[in-house]
Amino acid sequence: MVTIMTDLADCPPHFWVEPQDQFLICGTAAAQRQALALGLDSSRVVRISGMIVRPEFYVPRKLCRANERRRLGLAPDLPTGLVMFGGYGSTHMLTIARRLAEGGQKLQLIFICGHNQRLREQLSAMKLPFPCQVEGFTRDVPYFMQLADFFIGKPGPGTISEALVSGLPVIVARNASTMPQERYNTEWIMQNQLGIVVRSFSEIGGAVATMIDAKQSRHFRTRVRKVNNRAVFEIPEILDEIMAMRQESWTGRVIQAIA
Repeated sequence: MVTIMTDLADCPPHFWVEPQDQFLICGTAAAQRQALALGLDSSRVVRISGMIVRPEFYVPRKLCRANERRRLGLAPDLPTGLVMFGGYGSTHMLTIARRLAEGGQKLQLIFICGHNQRLREQLSAMKLPFPCQVEGFTRDVPYFMQLADFFIGKPGPGTISEALVSGLPVIVARNASTMPQERYNTEWIMQNQLGIVVRSFSEIGGAVATMIDAKQSRHFRTRVRKVNNRAVFEIPEILDEIMAMRQESWTGRVIQAIA
């Protein structure tokens, strides 16, 4: 049996890691430590470089960001945030729009509302003082991430990983309503300086001001480049090794990656 964790850390008890005869593939040092603490054989706890992200996020596109931004009605050179909260969006997006409208920063936003048509209509009807593009459901999230400079959204492992693979530092929130299995993700972001964690999206103005500061932006983007998550390409090779080996021959492997 092989368990592939798709969270950055376990959320015990009985969430990901169980003390049974299995291989465990995990994407962070924290998850690896948790597995060993529960007594799993160290030779069967396999460290990879991150979470699985769809391969299309790795495919470079020959596009001119300035031209693509113009095509969407955006300015070619303004700092651009991508705001996304899963397949059905979130009313947090309205809060983010209002707070940033009040702040007066020179920026623009791309909102992806998913299947939430009412939210799309509400955002489209807002008279925002900055350029914005409001999208509904799209299968081409990688395209919009390539047009952005930073990401605002929920601290889910998949969304965070997609943003980081796309080179985007992140702004997420952590508070009492954050799902237990996503709380470690915010700690990981702060520890590795991959973005900003706020208590509430009512604080988004200050977070964005920091994010678009030239010096801070360079720092975050440098940190993001160090992540180098290649999990989706590493895992098939690991599964091939496990399937091909004799049980006693496995010696274990570790992918060098960010903690």
